[in-house]
Amino acid sequence: MVAMINKRLLIKHLLAHNDENSFYDKKRKIDIGQKEGKAKFLKHICALSNSNPKNNSYIVIGVEDEDNKIIGVDFFDDSKIQNLINAYLTNPPIVQYENIPFPHLPDDKVVGLVTIRPIGKLTALRKNIWKYYGGSVFFRDGSISMPKVFESDIKDVNSKIVEAIELNAQNNIEHTLDGVMDFMSKRKDFNAQYRVFKEYFVVCWAGQKKTVKNEVFYSRVDIELINEQVRLFFSALDEVSIKISEHTFEIIEYVNLGFQKSFKYYPLEETIINFQDNANYNIETKLLFEPPKFNKKTLFHIYNTNNALLEKLKKGLSLTETENLDLRNLPSTYLICYLNNFEDAVEKLQESQPYLKNYSKTVYKLYKETVRILRKVKYN
Repeated sequence: MVAMINKRLLIKHLLAHNDENSFYDKKRKIDIGQKEGKAKFLKHICALSNSNPKNNSYIVIGVEDEDNKIIGVDFFDDSKIQNLINAYLTNPPIVQYENIPFPHLPDDKVVGLVTIRPIGKLTALRKNIWKYYGGSVFFRDGSISMPKVFESDIKDVNSKIVEAIELNAQNNIEHTLDGVMDFMSKRKDFNAQYRVFKEYFVVCWAGQKKTVKNEVFYSRVDIELINEQVRLFFSALDEVSIKISEHTFEIIEYVNLGFQKSFKYYPLEETIINFQDNANYNIETKLLFEPPKFNKKTLFHIYNTNNALLEKLKKGLSLTETENLDLRNLPSTYLICYLNNFEDAVEKLQESQPYLKNYSKTVYKLYKETVRILRKVKYN
C-alpha cells in the first residue's frame, strides 16, 4: 500500500524547523494576481528547485514570520498554477498548491502548502518580470532567495532531512478516523457525509441542500480528502451539483449573475477527482463558463452607477437604502461589465477592494468570490 502524507502533520514538522532554510520557506500571504507578487513567487520556486535538486521543497503560506503562529489565508483553488510556472521558468519543477484546514482556523481560512518537485535540471527565469531579468538563476542562501552564478556541483544536504520529515508525516488509521470524526462533528448542520473510494480514500463533504426542478444543489460546500487532510473545495456562496460513482467524485460549480431581480445560474467549472487502484488519485478541471451577454445601454447605466457608488465610498459619504442594495451587486456587476468588453471594469473592481473591506464583511465576501471567478476566467 502506498503511504499518504498527512499534510497538516507535514506543515507542523516543517514549522518545527523554526528558521526558513534551503528546503522550505514560509509566508504570511502571497499575491500572484499582481506583477510584483507573481515575480517574487516565481523567484522562490526557482530558488528552492535549484537548491534541492534531489528532494521536494515546500512553501507554507498563512504563517506569521516571527513566532510561527498559524493565521491562515483564503482558500485558493487555482488548478492552472503549473501553467504560470511553465510560462515563466525554463526547466520548470512540478508544483502543487494545496489547501490544508486547521481545526482552530475559521471555516473560510486554510494554510496554503506549495510542494516543489524538481526535475533534476537547472531552473531559470524564462523572461523578464517586474524587476527580474529573463535568464536569471536563483538559489537559496539560508532563508533568502538570491540570484547566483550557477555552481555545477550543488551539494545535496537536505535529502535525508526532508525524507525524515515526510516519513514522520505519513498518515495512519488513527489520523484518518480522527479526521472523519472531526469533519462530521464540525459540519453536522450541513448534511455532512463521507464516502470511501477504492477501499483506501476517504472523502468527507457537506453543504446546504436544495432541490430545484428535481435537481439537487448544494451551497456553502466543503469537501476534504481526509487521508491527506487536504481541502479539495470550499465556497461560502456558490451553488454546486455533486455526482458520485464507484471511482469518481464530480463537482459542477455554478455562479449566480444578473441585475436587480433578474439573476440566473451559469455553470462555471467542472472538477473530477479520479481515484485509482494503485492508491493514487488525480484531479481534472474544465472551465464550462460561457459569459452572459447583456444590452449595452443597460450595462452603461449600471457601470456608471457602480462608479458613482465607488466615489461615494471613497469620500466616506453615507449610502441610501437603494444604494446599499446596489453595493451588494457591485462586484458581480463589474464582472459582468468586464465580460461584456468594458475593459476598465477590472481596474475599478480592484480599486473598490479596500473600500468594500472597510464598509461591510458581507459585501467584501461577495467581492472575494467575484475575484475568484475572474481569476479562473482570465486564466482560460
